[in-house]
Amino acid sequence: MRPDTWHLTEDIDDFHARAADFLRSRPALHNTPLTVLEKWRTHPGAFVPGTVLFGRLESDGDTQAIFYRPASRRLTLTPLSPERADSLAAQLAGLGHTLTGVTADHDTATAFAEAWQGYTGATPTLPVRMHLYRLDALTPATPHPDGHSRPVGEQDHEHLMRWCRELAADLGEIVTINAESWAGTRFAEKRYTFWQTPDGTPVSMAGLNPMTAGMVRVDPVYTPAHLRGRGYAAAVTTAVSRAALAAGATEVVLFTDAGNPTSNALYQRLGYRRIADWAPYEFAFSTPEAGWKPSLSAFRCQLGLHQR
Repeated sequence: MRPDTWHLTEDIDDFHARAADFLRSRPALHNTPLTVLEKWRTHPGAFVPGTVLFGRLESDGDTQAIFYRPASRRLTLTPLSPERADSLAAQLAGLGHTLTGVTADHDTATAFAEAWQGYTGATPTLPVRMHLYRLDALTPATPHPDGHSRPVGEQDHEHLMRWCRELAADLGEIVTINAESWAGTRFAEKRYTFWQTPDGTPVSMAGLNPMTAGMVRVDPVYTPAHLRGRGYAAAVTTAVSRAALAAGATEVVLFTDAGNPTSNALYQRLGYRRIADWAPYEFAFSTPEAGWKPSLSAFRCQLGLHQR
């Protein structure tokens, strides 16, 4: 049996060719890498060559896990054992890479964050815990609010951008969202639906990421604060979930803030079932201006990646 080997590259096409089957094997669990890679590969200007490091763990000729680290230096990982997470941390530290954080399923992210702290001295913090849900059997909420869903069109673009700005502010994101910057934001590639009242007033929205490997992720879901608690989010989420299934999706997923009991209860009532816990760790250093140096053991160790 050959030892596990991490293959590192900045070539997105080569990485995709070698990792695509692995990612498609578990589309719900791998939803983020699938959608991010699809965007980078198909949207002009979304991917800047030389800014992303890709990694693929190969064992006996098969891909076992992947990671990617974009310009933000936040690592995204597919599930790893604690031993493999530790070995990856050692290799990346030994090669002199810097990271601002890691996002993965809770166990993988925690194992990597602890290992990264040991090799680099970076202090990991977990500002939010998340749940990953998969649609089981869609169960529309009752009572149903008055009104109906409709696709968001070009005439709604200013309204859509305003709500995306409000959502980003609610989530603490620092992002510019206007007509000039829209194409480069994380909101641009999605297909949106409004829920509107009988008089035609939009009161809630939901987005769908493009389908890939039969999987669609619901993101984002947003209702302005003064309109919450009236069933609008449930109605629009039901509408986009039904649309995803009608388009042929075999997996419909979404993420929630684990600390928001209202949204978690809502999605469970609609038929979503929790399949994993997620952890987006952030890394900080006590003397960031001085940078950091990996420990000697890192160099010696060799190895054969929201809703309102």
